[in-house]
Formats: sequence, structure tokens, C-alpha cells
Amino acid sequence: MRILAIDTALGACSACVLDTADMVNPLAIEQIAMERGHAEALMPLIERVMDAVEGGFSSLDRVAVTVGPGSYTGLRVGVSAARAIALAANIPAVGVTTLAACAAPLVGREPGRVIAAALDAKHGQVWFQALSSEGRQIVALRQVSYRDAARAIGAGPVSLVGSASLAVANEAWAIGLDALVLDDARAPDVIWVARLGMIADPDSAPPRPLYLKAPETTPQDRARLPRR
Repeated sequence: MRILAIDTALGACSACVLDTADMVNPLAIEQIAMERGHAEALMPLIERVMDAVEGGFSSLDRVAVTVGPGSYTGLRVGVSAARAIALAANIPAVGVTTLAACAAPLVGREPGRVIAAALDAKHGQVWFQALSSEGRQIVALRQVSYRDAARAIGAGPVSLVGSASLAVANEAWAIGLDALVLDDARAPDVIWVARLGMIADPDSAPPRPLYLKAPETTPQDRARLPRR
């Protein structure tokens, strides 16, 4: 299987093409750190990545995209691109959560420890999920305060990843938990988005934005012109 993975959910604009023949080294990859401008950067980036792959878009078997939680605009940009490419190539598209992609590199590598992914949701809030060292879900994906995230971990010990991992670790230390911050990256590694996308079921993992709160923008009803 050959998969194109796309991530625009958080602080990066990224794409890679991975083949099951080599799950470590992508055929092509590009990752650009950015907080804004995903809409303008994504399609040229994808074109550069696909130009480096023999067979181009016609060689793809699947598309994977991060579906959230993350930036409202960023999610829509990535999901729209993934759906369009999948439709044009007549291949399935699947969604991968940002927290799963952040936590996945630690599954099986932290024996006896809880694996927790914590991403900054702003205003003292965190997008949070915790797994066992074998990948079994302990705390379902949620948006909570730093303190509530730490309390949800249980007795620990815990290994944390993600942009809000230090903030959650500080709360964990305050209540006596053994907590380690292993990675404070602002975005998942797109190679792990591809790996998770390869095993995702298109029927249960649709490329649909996952929002844990309402978008911060609202329609301007007061400026709406009356219909005639």
C-alpha cells in the first residue's frame, strides 16, 4: 500500500508518501513549521512531494489526514485537500486524530507507564488523551484544564508528549505523580499520520473534522442584508 499523509491541524504544514515496503523511510516528505498560512502553503507543498514520487498521484492507494483536534481553519484546509485528492484518484481517505499521531511513537516503548498526549487548546485548556503502554485507551480524548488532565491520569507513572505536556506535567508533579516530558512538539510527525492511516478502517475513521469546542468565529447576523 502507498499512502499520502497530510497534516495541517496544528503548528505545521506537512505531507509525506509512505509505502508498506519501507515503513521507516518515506518516498517523499516535507514539513514546514507554521501557525498560519496553511491554506496557501498546502497544495504547492503536496505538489512538490508528489513530484518526487514515481507514478505521482496515480500510484496512491489511500490518503490520510489529521482531523483534529486542532485549528478550525487548519483542519478544514487539510480535510478538504484529502477529500479532493481521494475523489480524483478514486481511492479511500481516512482520518487520524492529532493526539493518536502524537502518542503512537511511544506505544510499546514505555513499559509500565501511562502514555499521555497533551496539546495546547489555549486559555488554560488542553486537548488530552491517555493510553496504556500497550495502546489501550485509559482516558478518552477530551478538552480539559491542565489540572483536570493531570488528575485524569490516575496513579501514573506517566510519559507525556505534545505542546502542553510541560503544563500538564507541572500539575502532575504538584500532586505527586511520576511524570516525564518526552516531547513538546507543536505538531505530530506526519510519518506517524501515514502509519496510522494505513491501518485505519475507512468506515470508522472518516476524513471529517473533529472539534471539541465550537468555532470561535460566528456568522455576522446583524450585518446580513434583508432579502427582497
